[in-house]
Amino acid sequence: MKREIRVIGIDDAPFDKFRDKTAMLVGIVYRGGQFMDGVLSSRARVDGEDATGKIASMVKKCKFRPQLRCIFLKGIAVAGFNVIDINRLSKATALPVIVVMRRAPRIKEMADALAKIGMENKIKLLENAGKIQKIGKLHVQVAGTTLNKAGEFLKLSVSHAQIPEPLRIAHLVAGGIIDGESRGHA
Repeated sequence: MKREIRVIGIDDAPFDKFRDKTAMLVGIVYRGGQFMDGVLSSRARVDGEDATGKIASMVKKCKFRPQLRCIFLKGIAVAGFNVIDINRLSKATALPVIVVMRRAPRIKEMADALAKIGMENKIKLLENAGKIQKIGKLHVQVAGTTLNKAGEFLKLSVSHAQIPEPLRIAHLVAGGIIDGESRGHA
């Protein structure tokens, strides 16, 4: 695998779950973990069901699409409980999707919370996302690729932190746009 393959990392921006109807999604295109090539954005409904389609559209319309080799997501949901169907996203974009998490998610608690607020239909998306596995210190779920290939994508895109550089920068940009200044680490 080439060292400077183009990948995209997508994270959501901070939002007020009681006031905001949508949350910004920020995509950062990187060459490996070395150079940022572009910034994309879209919006997804808070606790909605449109994140998969919004992300697929954002990726498919971007000028970098012919060179993209992988989509990194910072978690399985954006904008609260807008759960991403990673298998559908992979098929729609014809790209591998790798969900990256620093800590193992508490899927049971997420499913219980979804059931409690009447969003049982989203539990199936959590289950269909596949087994959560470890690569180094990270927890991942993959669609459209193998765990070994996901490890190669991670190795090429992690440079300044434990997570892929495009995810780290997407987190910082999203926070800076909405809050006026980025805070915390990705």
